[in-house]
Parts: sequence; C-alpha cells; structure tokens
Amino acid sequence: MYIQELSLVNFKNFEDAEFKFANGLNCFIGNNGAGKTNLMDAIYYLSFCKSFLNPVDAQNIRFDQDFFMIQGKYSRLDSEETIYCGLKRNQKKTFKRNQKEYKKLSEHIGLLPVIIVTPLDTNLISGGSEERRRFIDSVISQYDAVYLDNLIRYNRALQQRNNLLKQFSGRTSFQPELIEIWDDQLVKYGQQIHTERLNFLDRLKPVFQQYYQLISGGKELVGLKLQSDLLTHDFAQLLKDSISRDRMLQYTSAGIHKDDFEFELAGYPIKKFGSQGQKKTYLVALKLAQFDFMKEISGMTPILLLDDIFDKLDKHRVEQIVKLVADDHFGQIFITDTNREHLDLMISRLDTEFRIFTISDGKVIN
Repeated sequence: MYIQELSLVNFKNFEDAEFKFANGLNCFIGNNGAGKTNLMDAIYYLSFCKSFLNPVDAQNIRFDQDFFMIQGKYSRLDSEETIYCGLKRNQKKTFKRNQKEYKKLSEHIGLLPVIIVTPLDTNLISGGSEERRRFIDSVISQYDAVYLDNLIRYNRALQQRNNLLKQFSGRTSFQPELIEIWDDQLVKYGQQIHTERLNFLDRLKPVFQQYYQLISGGKELVGLKLQSDLLTHDFAQLLKDSISRDRMLQYTSAGIHKDDFEFELAGYPIKKFGSQGQKKTYLVALKLAQFDFMKEISGMTPILLLDDIFDKLDKHRVEQIVKLVADDHFGQIFITDTNREHLDLMISRLDTEFRIFTISDGKVIN
C-alpha cells in the first residue's frame, strides 16, 4: 500500500499544496519550522482521522482561514482509494472514502495502516501511564475492530459509573445496585481488553527485542511487560472491594483503565536509567516491531513515517537504522531531516525510486 498523491488547502502553514510521491523513499528537507512535520501529520490524519500533533481539529486550520482540506489518493490491495478530510470552523469534521461519507470515524481506522516515529514518542517513556495505554490501544485498534468497540463501550461504562459516584457523594443514601449495572459492563469488556493486550505483547516482544539488538549492536537487553490489577485479581471482586474508596474519591480507582506498560533496559526502568540514545533506540525498535506486526496482521505493508529520526543517535545507530529501512522489507517511507547527509546515505543504499522535496514556509520550493 502507498499514497500516490496528497493535496492540502489551509492545513496548518500550507495554503495550497499538491504532491506526487514515489512508491519508495520520499524525503522532506528544510529548516526547523518549515512545515516538514506538518506534511507527516497530514498523511497521519488520513489514516487516523486526527492529528498526532494537535488533537483540537480547529487548531489545524491555517491562521485567519475558515476551513482546511486534506485529500489523498492511495493504491491499496490492487485498487485505488481516495480519502478526503474537511473541516469548517464550528462545524463537524467530514471524512469520506471514495466520495462516500463515513457514519462513524471508527469505521475508517485500520484501512490505511501507518507507522510513525516522531520526537513526541519520548512521551511514551517520560510521560504517564495514559500515554503508554493510548499507544498500545491505538496499535491493537488498527487491526482489531472488536477491540476498538470494546474499548469504546468500556470507556462509556466507566464514565457512567464515575458520574454515579459523583452524584452519590452529595447524598446520604447509596444505591449499590445502580453501580453494579456498570460493574457488569466494565468486567465484560475489560476482561476482553486485558486478554488482547497480553496476547499483543506476547507477539510483539520478540520482534521488538530483535530490532533493538540490531540497532544497538547487541550490547543491551530490553523488556516490555504489562502492569495490571487483573494479573493478580478477579476484576468483579476488585470493583466490589474498592467501592468504599471509589465513593470517597468519586471515581473508579481500579480496572484496565489504570494499566501501565513497563519499558525496561537490562531489567531496570529505561525512564530512569537509559541515556537519550538508548531511549531513542528503544522507541525506534518498538515502532519497527509495530510495523512488522501490522504488516503480518493486515496483509498490507504500512506506510512508514520517520520524523527527525536521527536526532540523539550516534553514528553507529544511525547507520544501523539506515541499513534496516533501506531493506526491501519496508515499502513506502517518508522521512524528514535538516541534514542532507543522512538522506544521501540512505539513498545510496536504496535500489528503489525516491523523491526529495525541499520545504520552506509551507511551500515546496523544488
């Protein structure tokens, strides 16, 4: 699968731009702030119906304009797909596949698999558990529509239970039977989510460890595991046991929405003990493992977006990554950099077509 053409109108700092891409490597060169990452975000938008940089849709409209439009033409499983996203200020976002509008955006997730490596990935290590859950959930949701539906239903039940806990806080009476209705929903969907998270990690971990070994030169061992109350407790009993605390806190304090994922280096938290280069290597290996996983599950080769990937890496690790992504195992690749040297090194190793776009102030100048 690959994107053939991209059109932008009033998207971020791009007033009006059109691109025709190579099926192999596409490079965006330019100074910081030129708009290179915004192009990555536009491609991401067409796969996930949202920005990876700014979750507030209206803030992606170009300054002093009333709307934005992104449109992409894809080759997917021997057929062509046209995907359109449009937004007018104070109106609902429009998302279309081949001119037919989606009733639910969730129906689109997984159609066009994309893997992105970005400097923002450092939040997966330095941020809270919510960041890591969101990452794992987004990966699984791309290939498992049932998982996505379970997640949506779980979060709705969680919100209803939390609303009840807040309502009861101002009353002398408490009606446990109302809480139990939502407990049943949380257990039903939460157990399925928990099982799939474990299955996913079991399949991802060996591939991830292999990529880390290749990039690091085999000198370091890494780990990845789930931290969850459900590993040691029955979920239904856990909700019953925590009800007194939940009433006091006015929210649900136990469940799969509190899960975390431990990122380890040599048995220790990489957050505390890893260097910047080790952390970057960890994240790149994790995303490349995600690429392999999605490729196997979907039967399509995902688009790979590499945004400022070489920052904070030594020469050896840069060369190892270049060697990896230059392999024909990967399909269409987009890469941003301010340093032409890195890209020339990658191009010299490729036996495929490529295109280089020089970006300046939201315009293509070549």
